[in-house]
Amino acid sequence: MYRKKMNGCHKLTQTMFKQEQRSCMDTKLANPAPLGLMGFGMTTVLLNIHNAGFFPIGTMILAMGLFYGGIAQIIAGILEYKKGNTFGLTAFISYGSFWLTLVFILTFKNLPGTDVSFMGWYLFMWGIFTLFMWIGTFGKNRALQFVFFSLIVLFMLLAIRDWTGNQAIGILAGWEGIVCGASAIYLAMAEIINESLGRTVLPIGERTVLVNA
Repeated sequence: MYRKKMNGCHKLTQTMFKQEQRSCMDTKLANPAPLGLMGFGMTTVLLNIHNAGFFPIGTMILAMGLFYGGIAQIIAGILEYKKGNTFGLTAFISYGSFWLTLVFILTFKNLPGTDVSFMGWYLFMWGIFTLFMWIGTFGKNRALQFVFFSLIVLFMLLAIRDWTGNQAIGILAGWEGIVCGASAIYLAMAEIINESLGRTVLPIGERTVLVNA
C-alpha cells in the first residue's frame, strides 16, 4: 500500500515537472532587438550631430554612450543569447562594448596612446568588423542591411578624417552617421509597431523565401 502510494506520488511529480517544462518551452520570449537598435541608433545620431559641427561633445553624449549605447546594447546581446541568435549576440555586445571603450577614450583622452592617428586605426578596425557583420545580414531584411552598410561607410569616413585631419570629411561623416543612426531607430520602431499591431505598418524589406513545390 505504502509502495503504491509512493509510486503514485512519483508519477504525479514527473507529470507536473513535464507540464511545467512544456509550459516554459511554450512561453514566447520578447524580442530584444529593438532595445539594442534604439541604444545604438539614438547614441549614434547624437554623436554624429556633434561630428557634423552642431555642438561640442559633453556629458550628454558620454552618458548616452555609457548607459544606452553601451550597457543597454550589452543587455540586448545577452537576451539574444537566450534566443539562440548568434548574430544578435555578437552585434549588440560588440557595439555595446564599442560605446563603452569610446566613452573611456574620450574621458581619459590625456592618457598615452590616444593620438588622433591611432584613433583612425581604432575606427578602421571597427569598420572591418562591421564589413563582416554586414555580410552576415545577407538574407535578412533590407533595413538591417542598410544599417550595417551605412555603418561601414561611417567608420571608414571617420578613420580617414583622423588620418588626414580633414575636417570636411569629418562633417560629411557626421551627416552620414545621422542617417545611419536614424535607420537603426526606424528598424527598431518598425519591429515594435509591426509586432504590436500584428501587421506590417512600417516596411523593413523582409526577404521572401521561395519554396519549391
